[in-house]
Amino acid sequence: MAESKAPRATSNRSTTPGSDTFRDFISSGWADRPADTQVPREQTIFASARRATLSAMYPGKRLIIPAGAAKVRSNDTDYAYRAHTAFAHLTGWGSDAVANSVLVMEPAADGHVSTLYFREAAGRDSDEFYANPEIGEFWTGPRPSLAHVAVDLGLETSNLAGFAAVLDAIDATTLVVRDADREITDTIDGRRLLAAETGSLDATTGAERDDDEILARDVSELRLVKDGYEIEQMRRAVAATKQGFDDVITDLPQIIAHSRGERLVEGTFNRRARAEGNAVGYDTIAASGPHACILHWTRNDGPVVPGDLILMDAGIELDSLYTADITRTLPISGTFTDVQRRVYEAVLEAADAAFAIVRPGIRFREIHAEAMRIIAEKTAEWGFLPVSAEESLQPDAQYHRRYMVHGTSHHLGLDVHDCAQARREMYLDRVLEPGMVFTIEPGLYFQPDDLTVPEEYRGIGVRIEDDIVVTESGAENLSITIPRTADDVEAWLAAR
Repeated sequence: MAESKAPRATSNRSTTPGSDTFRDFISSGWADRPADTQVPREQTIFASARRATLSAMYPGKRLIIPAGAAKVRSNDTDYAYRAHTAFAHLTGWGSDAVANSVLVMEPAADGHVSTLYFREAAGRDSDEFYANPEIGEFWTGPRPSLAHVAVDLGLETSNLAGFAAVLDAIDATTLVVRDADREITDTIDGRRLLAAETGSLDATTGAERDDDEILARDVSELRLVKDGYEIEQMRRAVAATKQGFDDVITDLPQIIAHSRGERLVEGTFNRRARAEGNAVGYDTIAASGPHACILHWTRNDGPVVPGDLILMDAGIELDSLYTADITRTLPISGTFTDVQRRVYEAVLEAADAAFAIVRPGIRFREIHAEAMRIIAEKTAEWGFLPVSAEESLQPDAQYHRRYMVHGTSHHLGLDVHDCAQARREMYLDRVLEPGMVFTIEPGLYFQPDDLTVPEEYRGIGVRIEDDIVVTESGAENLSITIPRTADDVEAWLAAR
């Protein structure tokens, strides 16, 4: 397990003193730390309810949900740590989570007993606190204590060393979220295989893996309907994201002046993300001019040129790890040209038509169909399709999809594309319920070399994306305060 690994600092470059004199000196002379006055965090009661729901689905099964290890960026430097989404959802630990932690739900007579295993701070009687660059307090700051986290999250806690006993008890009742921590998954598979060979496991390893996949599916589907805490976090993430868009508009003169203005857009927004939350929820798309026709343009190394549009797809992830996902398309000079406005207003009409049908009882896929109806009608009206809009909308035609190949909506929450392991009947074909949160994001993209459209359209890409929550009577656009009509966007830019 990760706890036994040696520090990454290699002996050929380590200058850490190793004498007994130094160890004695550095281990003494420290003031007592203040008493811990931690109180449970706001999400504790909600995370507990989620675990109870999962517990009821898996009576008698041991469930292992790892947070995951840190991921190496280069040599001995890691990417910023983010716990696995299922772990974050079921513990509520958010950006404070410690790498390599594991949530274990042990079956009991009345459900499950949940224990959070993590590596707590190394004591100052150990040389780890100054000599281990992965977990040493001198290197990474103090770690929370077991007692602190127990109160903070309302969970039983245990040192990570105790997780070895859980692994020793692996049997047919044990399931693991497989993609969260490869080392733990491999260890569990090995124990299962050994147990099967010795006859102490009735189930085959293959069958257990199938059950693991069902667990991954179920913890994904558990997030399809958000609770009150989650919806409030989404509101806050959207509000922070609006600030980020405002910052970019304020900085437009410097952005335009730089040869790689898209990078400045990204940097300005990311600064706000770090100030108001944990980070960006995904790589910011700052796509100016024809780059807006590249759906996942994240190189962001081009200029921002007056006369063009810039498509900005960005979202701030809070410390709770809930993220917004907003797209706005802005005329860099401050006003749309006639053709740009025509395309923009067509996309807006599609977005508004899709939003207008959202209510409990419809199926998720109907949102996309409604947006596509408008996209087909507009592209047919402009003469871009070889058939009528009605003919293009037939399943075996779909000519209009040349100009919008992506879907209109995806679920949103802890992941920007949340609940991705849910079954089709629970995702695309699911009947909407109050508390579901998703995007509506139609677009039109006319590639610079697309000969099926007039020259004045080529190189124009427009997307408008909002974050939506289903209510008891309909839906609420959480991002409605971020200007979205053509006139409001122009006024927004004029006010900078």
